[in-house]
Formats: sequence, C-alpha cells, structure tokens
Amino acid sequence: MNVVLGDLAGNAHRIADAAKRASAQGADLLLTPELSLCGYPPEDLLLRPDFYRSVDLALVALTRDTVDLDIAIVVGHPEQAGDLYYNAASVLYQGKRLCTYRKQHLPQYEVFDELRYFTAGGESVVFDHAGTRFGLAICEDIWFAAPAQAAKAAGAEVLLVLNASPYHLDKTVDRQSVLAQRVAETGLSIVYCNLVGGQDELVFDGASCLVAANGQTVLQLPQFAEDITTADLSDAGDWHTQAALTPLTELNAQIYNAMVLGVRDYFAKNGFAGAYLGLSGGIDSALTLCVAVDALGADRVRPIIMPSPYTAQMSIDDSWALCANLGVKGELVDIQPAMQTYENLLAPYFVGMAPDTTEENLQARIRGNLLMALSNKSGWLVLTTGNKSEMAVGYCTLYGDMAGGFAVLKDLLKTKVYDVSRWVNRAGEVIPWRIIERPPSAELRPDQTDQDSLPPYEVLDAIVTAYMEQDQSPREIIAQGYREADVRRVVRLLRISEYKRRQSPVGIRLTRRGFGKDWRYPITNRYADEW
Repeated sequence: MNVVLGDLAGNAHRIADAAKRASAQGADLLLTPELSLCGYPPEDLLLRPDFYRSVDLALVALTRDTVDLDIAIVVGHPEQAGDLYYNAASVLYQGKRLCTYRKQHLPQYEVFDELRYFTAGGESVVFDHAGTRFGLAICEDIWFAAPAQAAKAAGAEVLLVLNASPYHLDKTVDRQSVLAQRVAETGLSIVYCNLVGGQDELVFDGASCLVAANGQTVLQLPQFAEDITTADLSDAGDWHTQAALTPLTELNAQIYNAMVLGVRDYFAKNGFAGAYLGLSGGIDSALTLCVAVDALGADRVRPIIMPSPYTAQMSIDDSWALCANLGVKGELVDIQPAMQTYENLLAPYFVGMAPDTTEENLQARIRGNLLMALSNKSGWLVLTTGNKSEMAVGYCTLYGDMAGGFAVLKDLLKTKVYDVSRWVNRAGEVIPWRIIERPPSAELRPDQTDQDSLPPYEVLDAIVTAYMEQDQSPREIIAQGYREADVRRVVRLLRISEYKRRQSPVGIRLTRRGFGKDWRYPITNRYADEW
C-alpha cells in the first residue's frame, strides 16, 4: 500500500478497504506493511504523547470497521506501553486484537533512526488462524537470523514480515538474498509485504513477495505500484497463486520509476498543483522535465527557458524540441535586461574588478528569482535540476539554480544522469540526442564547459562515490589509481560545500547514501583526512 504519513483516518480506511477486497477474494488473512496505520518514518511525531493516543483511536476504529469481515488483518502501528514505545504489529479479527508483536531489531544507520524513538521487543509471537500457525517479524528483524529461528521454535509454519524498506540501487536484490537465507535456515515460508510510495526524500518500492519453504519465489509483486494479491496454502504446505511473477525491471528503469513516484507523491501528498522548472538545453533539466511530465502530466508542468547572451542557440532550439516531444507548453524569458540592470546597479562597487564567478552567479540568481516569483504567484512548486555530482562539489549557486522546493536528481550522479537519459530514448528520441552528446556546460560565460572547473565526470563520480558513499580515505582512493591532484581537488570541494548542501531542497534518495538523512557532517570541521 501507499499510505500518507499522519493520515490516520485515511490510512485506516485504506486498510479496511483492502480487507474488504481481500475478503471478497476469499482470503483468510491480510498482511499490510510496517507502520501501515500511520506511515513511515513518523520521525519526531513519535515524541508526541498525543500521537500515540490518536494512533490508538485509529486502531480501535479500524477494529470496529472490520468486525463483520471473516478475515484477520495484520496492521503495523506504533505502540505505547507505560513509559515504553514500540514499533509494533497487531492482528485484528472480528472486533478483537488477537496479539501484538514488537519489533526486535531497531535499525540505526543510513536513513534509519529507530533507537531515538522505540524500545526493542524481545519475544516471538505466533498465532493460529485458518489452520496455520503464523509468526510475525518486522522489517529489520528479517535481516538477522534469531527472530525467524525463534518464531520457528515457537511453532510457526509461515513467517509474516511487515516492511517499510526504502529503495536504493540494488536494494531489491539484497532483500531477495536475505529472504532466501532465512528460508534456508528455518524451512519457513516467508510472506514479505513492503510499503510503496514517496515520503519526502525516501521512495518505497513495494516489490512484495512470497518465498515458499523450498526456496521457490511463488509470488513477486511489481515495483513502485500498489497491489493486492492472494496466495493459497494447501494442507500439504504448498503455495498456489494465479498471479504471474513480476520480474524486476532493469536498473535505469528502476531509477526513473523511483523518481517519477517520488515526484508524484511529493506533489499529491503535499497538495501542490503543478511544477515550474528552468529548462536550459542541458541534460539535467531535460531529464528532470521528463520525470516531471510522467509524474504529473504535461498540463501540470511549465518549463521556463531563460537565455542569457552566453546561451547557445542550439540550447534554445533543443529546449523547444524537448517541449514538443513531451507535449508540454514552455515559456521563454530573456534575462539579458535583468543582467544589464544588475550590472548598472553594481558598477560603482565593482570598479577596477575583473568579471568572475560573481557575474556568473548573478545569472543563476536572476533565473532563480524569476522561477520563485512564478511559483509565488501560482502556488506551483519549483523543481531544481542539479545532480549529485554538482551537489557534492558545490558546482551550484545558492539562491540561484538551488532555489526551489524539490530536487529530483539530487542523488543521481552525472554519469547516471546520462545512462538514464539514454534509457529514456530507448524506443526513440524524447530527449534530443544533441543534449546527450554535447559537452555539458552551465553557459555562464563564453565557450564554458563543466570540465573547465571539474575533473571529467567519470573521475569525479568515482571519487565522490568512494569518499562519500563508501567512506574511503583519500589515500585509499589514490591507491586505486586516481591522480592525487584530482582526489585532493574533489575532496576539498566536497568538504567546503557542506554549508551549501544544508540549504538545498529535499531530494529523492536513490543510493545507499544521499545528501540527506544519512549524511550528517559538520559545517565547521577541521578534521584532516588521511593522505
């Protein structure tokens, strides 16, 4: 399911509706995701006593609203017990709460912060229903052997796992490997139900599945989409289902679908009617526009082309071509008059000083001001178009191209931007090929290219990945064959750009470590890296 965080009544209604649909299909039991009643992650809502009271009322209402259904419902919810707080799952059946399980392993890494809020549970819960003994586990529990083994020892025949496992590259493959290991260790069938949808920077990809006791994957639901499917367990312990196995899509498709879902849900769940973005004729804004149109529809996206005297005509032409390919209405606003006004205003203060990045940044800030003015007037949100490579080394302008409300490519390295853009064109040209093939440039001065200021993106991205995502020291990166000068340059830029990143809009997390919840470096910091 795709829930809305904090919408307790709405989520309870969604669960009740799913229970009615499942019951109509003859199901005896419905499994929902982790914290399905309130959404995940609730963060500091979990520090509010009134939040737990509201959750309890919603759980009572859900129990009451499903009293006439002959189906057990496993629902995830936060639970207060005296002075302790738990990440819990309760089994509801015909107006009663049969049992409650408390999550035993609380993750405290990457984007997870559960030890801040919850106490770890310590007991297995096994319940009988429809002739089968079911054990319960919640998300992180399945990544450790003990909870599944304890459920087996307590008599479980099938393990039900509620999950809110956010997407990142290759995460689905990692999950499948862990499930296979747990099945091999215990001989239990595992039913794995995962959350789907966007929640701020996180995207949950669903991809729920059922792995039989013999290790065979009996059921595999699609990624990035809601679904409800039944599977039957025979008296002999065999699983049967009418649903076809949904294969995982290729990695570039997964990335694109994650971004589309992230944008769609951010707008829908926060009530934004449409999006503005600056369209430059470059690859980043082109891919951002494709994602926005697929997420929101062409009539809810308005690209603004804002040329300066340094903007090549082919950039303008390619921007119009992309708008035509996507069926979206673009607008052109020439920023040269504003640039002249700023030049006149500042001339007395810049006497005797040569033009430099100051004037380049003014161009970006003029564009940012125009986009934010359109946003204020319309109520539409501005999408920023910068990528992870730029965010890492500060190749972006505060209050300029960083101005906006949501950063679509924030966790996508430049090299991956190219890969995904080529995937977009897999069946024919959507993004004009010239945008993909020409050298990247911010076009803020004559004949400028990104490589005037940065190492080649293949080198830059490899160093950023090693240092930022894998915590390798500069010495270790150099030992892999990268030039010391390049490593020093990239690491220095990454370190001094922290103050910019703190002021950047939230963006979709796509890797194991993005510049968001799981990157918490001090701005004021004199640590000397190991060289």
